[in-house]
Amino acid sequence: MGSQAPLERRSRDSGPVFSGVAPEIIEDTLIHLATENEQYLSELPEQAGYFKETRIVEFIFLLSEKWHLDQSTRYQAVELLERFMIKQVEQMCDGRGNVKGCDQGQRSSWSSVRDQIVNTFVLRLVSCVQLASKLSLHYSRVTSDTALKFLQSLKYSYTKQELLESELAVLNTLHFHINVSTPLAYVELLLEVLGYNGCLLPAKPLHQLCVQLLDFCYLTRETIYDTLLKIAIENSTPSKLQIAKFLTVKEDFMLLAVGVISTGVFILSPGHWEQVVEHLNCITGISPQSILEFSYAVVRRIVGSTTPEQHRGNCGTKSPEDRILPQK
Repeated sequence: MGSQAPLERRSRDSGPVFSGVAPEIIEDTLIHLATENEQYLSELPEQAGYFKETRIVEFIFLLSEKWHLDQSTRYQAVELLERFMIKQVEQMCDGRGNVKGCDQGQRSSWSSVRDQIVNTFVLRLVSCVQLASKLSLHYSRVTSDTALKFLQSLKYSYTKQELLESELAVLNTLHFHINVSTPLAYVELLLEVLGYNGCLLPAKPLHQLCVQLLDFCYLTRETIYDTLLKIAIENSTPSKLQIAKFLTVKEDFMLLAVGVISTGVFILSPGHWEQVVEHLNCITGISPQSILEFSYAVVRRIVGSTTPEQHRGNCGTKSPEDRILPQK
């Protein structure tokens, strides 16, 4: 959440300015984000997360840096690509997961779907970055000439017309619903709420660290959530059902934002950590135990240790399954 700083100054700023938003706006925005998050999780497709593998995310992050795009744009591009590709796959498959138009005896598996979309994948990725850049109010936008020059450097021979058609394909597939909230918006809003609630935290350095941690979580997503799942079920070999149920955890932006802030405070200002966890619990309803588990998984990945002893502490909850894997 940023203040009403002049556009020219904000374009050169390294991050948002906190404590400049009215409490009514904070409350309304928090309710909106929480509702949006719950709605998305309630409609989560089975393929969610498939197009967030490390090499794809790294490609988008590096491309965003090359084109000097702002922090939120790279997350927006990742989420746009993910949602577009899933919709495209759904359009190509029937209700049983078989590829439409395939006769018996032909391949009708997920791999054949990948074969059909791989030829345009980089083009679609670039289009998602372009669209995400156009949603930014005060940073560079990616022009057609810039995008074409990049594609040509990769030996693709697309035209401006094909580039435009690719953008339209993404827009039409997503029914023009592209302005989705990213995990960074959740992080920034929660930092604003913490400041309003009286948590005396170093806002700017904490925000910068949270962005780095959010990048880290995107780039090491599978390892972090694999650790988190094994902690939640207290078993190193989760079943297919447990993995399937855990998908909502991996796509929970509010949990990701809370975990990133908790980890950032633990690293930057450990003396405030317990207070911040309590506040985050009150704000979001996510249990202190679950917040601890997430921070542990991130820190464990940062440290790179394979056999650390888990410290649970007294978090006042029965078990992480309260948030991670609700019991029937």
